[in-house]
Amino acid sequence: MAKKKESAQSSVRRIRRKTRKKYSAEDKIRIVIEGLRGEMSVAELCRKEGISQSLYYKWSGEQVPLRIP
Repeated sequence: MAKKKESAQSSVRRIRRKTRKKYSAEDKIRIVIEGLRGEMSVAELCRKEGISQSLYYKWSGEQVPLRIP
């Protein structure tokens, strides 16, 4: 039985899934806290860390329950 050829697009998706960086909870908290300090803009911070701004804001929304009033 012949093996089905994989399209270029599905090959790229498969490779990206396997090489995606996984951030630990500590990394996420460190990045969000660094953004809250305001020493650099969120855009600069995201470029430095290699993440999108939408991911940063998603993480910051997840950290809200951890903040002390």
